[in-house]
Amino acid sequence: MSPQVSCLHTLGYPPAQAQGLHVTGISWNSTGSVVACAYGRVDHGDWSMLKSFVCAWNLDRRGLSPRQPSAVVEAPSAVLCLAFHPMQPSHVAGGLYSGEVLVWDLSRPEDPLLWRTGLTDDTHTDPVSQVVWLPEPGHSHRFQVLSVATDGKVLLWQGIGTGQLQLTEGFALVTQQLPRSTKLKKHPRGETEVGATAVAFSSFDPRLFILGTEGGFPLKCSLAAGEAALTRMPSSVPLRAPAQFTFSPHGGPIYSVSCSPFHRNLFLSAGTDGHVHLYSMLQAPPLTSLQLSLKYLFAVRWSPVRPLVFAAASGEGDVQLFDLQKSSQKPTVSIKQTQDESPVYCLEFNSQQTQLLAAGDAQGTVKVWQLSTEFTEQGPREAEDLDRLAAEVAT
Repeated sequence: MSPQVSCLHTLGYPPAQAQGLHVTGISWNSTGSVVACAYGRVDHGDWSMLKSFVCAWNLDRRGLSPRQPSAVVEAPSAVLCLAFHPMQPSHVAGGLYSGEVLVWDLSRPEDPLLWRTGLTDDTHTDPVSQVVWLPEPGHSHRFQVLSVATDGKVLLWQGIGTGQLQLTEGFALVTQQLPRSTKLKKHPRGETEVGATAVAFSSFDPRLFILGTEGGFPLKCSLAAGEAALTRMPSSVPLRAPAQFTFSPHGGPIYSVSCSPFHRNLFLSAGTDGHVHLYSMLQAPPLTSLQLSLKYLFAVRWSPVRPLVFAAASGEGDVQLFDLQKSSQKPTVSIKQTQDESPVYCLEFNSQQTQLLAAGDAQGTVKVWQLSTEFTEQGPREAEDLDRLAAEVAT
């Protein structure tokens, strides 16, 4: 291992690993002391019927047992994504292969399920790609769950007393309503829905979000969009068309997007073409494109504390850390997460304990990496360098 990064913990849940389940999602809770992972499968076989798990470990607890999570929740179908509540340290939302969204309270081991969407007309008809907690407009302490899926729907859910997640707002991505800023390939079967594969919200405008798509192009979208979506999909609330701008595509589907916490116009995307693109919100072509893998890239995340640092998870079993202050083309550190080069599917920085980065892989393992101060302490001109980067216009 390099002196810059060391492995603190190797966590896993043997019953899930024995079933051949992958770690498909990862999240840190609001205190930064608990890491949770979702177990599912990335390759879609008939996994929908298989029971699955969400597991959590409290890293601050004395006598941490890496193969005995402090909380285990059974899920009715493979869990593909996970997000802890921003303020309630034991509440976690998960998106399932079945299209359902569930919220659990990990502090109630006997009865952890708080809310679920149930299988209604409002529920996603495809596996849920990502879930995010959003503050309710006008309430800084009340949150809703937003979910996106490859069925082209972006849905906002509110937990109500009866254990039900109720749809409060919905959006649908329809091909003929996409802003045509780039030449996009026509869909062969006259498909109208555009599959959403990833979502990231702006840190500067709470209504602004970026969607990654199966078509490989990022979309700039807004929760404030008023136009009705031209869709026949059934829904208990009118679905709106959120897309405002289409960026130039990757060479294949996008798996992950991440908005800069330090600059309102910058975001990253990564996908099946093995490239990370750095985009400005203000123009269609990427500012820069980095080929990090010959295989897929499954996740990309900006550092919460270093404006020019980001991490990416590769299909070759690496976690790559980039410091754009050092090099714009190659990683500062490349960490081997899996010995057999099986893929790393997800990673998340810890915004409370900023030296920690967690990553989950195809072996069903979560590794918690400790980063040296060079990845956690801002350089003297870092914010200016980021501004300079954002001001470059793609040629």
